[in-house]
Amino acid sequence: MKRVVSVSLGSSTRDKRVETEILGERFVIERIGTDGDTDRYRALVEELDGHVDAIGMGGIDLYLRAGEARYQVRDAARLIRGVRRTPVVDGGGIKNSWEKYLILEYLPKQAGISFAGRRVLLVSSVDRYGMAEAFVRAGAQTLFGDFYFALGIPIPMRSLTTVRLLAACLLPIFTKLPFKLLYPTGAKQEQVTPRFPHLFRWAEVVAGDFHFIRRYMPPDLTGKTVLTQTITPADTEELRRRGTRTLITVAPEMDGRSFATNVLEGVVVALSGRRGDLGPDEYIEWMLRAGFRPRIETLTAA
Repeated sequence: MKRVVSVSLGSSTRDKRVETEILGERFVIERIGTDGDTDRYRALVEELDGHVDAIGMGGIDLYLRAGEARYQVRDAARLIRGVRRTPVVDGGGIKNSWEKYLILEYLPKQAGISFAGRRVLLVSSVDRYGMAEAFVRAGAQTLFGDFYFALGIPIPMRSLTTVRLLAACLLPIFTKLPFKLLYPTGAKQEQVTPRFPHLFRWAEVVAGDFHFIRRYMPPDLTGKTVLTQTITPADTEELRRRGTRTLITVAPEMDGRSFATNVLEGVVVALSGRRGDLGPDEYIEWMLRAGFRPRIETLTAA
């Protein structure tokens, strides 16, 4: 039996354990939240080291990316400093491959969902640069919300060139800051504090990290499509109450839950027997072989 554990800086109220079979292998997949407690996080990943097939980093990114450049998040590197034997993944491999494939290939060709000409709010691009590239290549009118939602500064970015230039200037500094200043961790993941509602009104599609979306979304999401991950049944109902029309998650539903990209990457690493050094095409191939497909759910009638 293979075991993949995502250790998250997020709230323990979102914990989940699933047993399933993938390509003939029995899997135990777990998500364990540490409520923002970094000491507990470090102790847990060191305890798991050598006893599981892959460790996922939840609630924090090991790297932020823009173009070909990637910038290591200092707090994330410190959290896994004591792990020696088990592969550790942060979901970046899936974000840069599978998510792009879904937007450019699977959704338009297999599900009839095209993003060409649609207004897309991507709440953060530097943690999902592959998704940012995919929306631009798909012909969407894309607004990158990094400054709005990570920093609370109303500076719009509408081109990948702008994202890359500002990332090169700012990420070497921001990745050295305490991560909790940039991203909701612990109990903050359970708080909803609407911010910049006009951006959500403008958008037809709201995409990206669900903790950013949930924390800042307005009461009214009538008619919107939400493309995200890490969705619990309670999250689905909350989106339904707000009028969301379509929910798309990059991960399939497992026992009512759509897990995060770091979990998916951990599963692929466990199946492949490698330590996460797979190329984009290899991630896609393993995801398709495993039978993984996006979850597409209509929450409210048109």
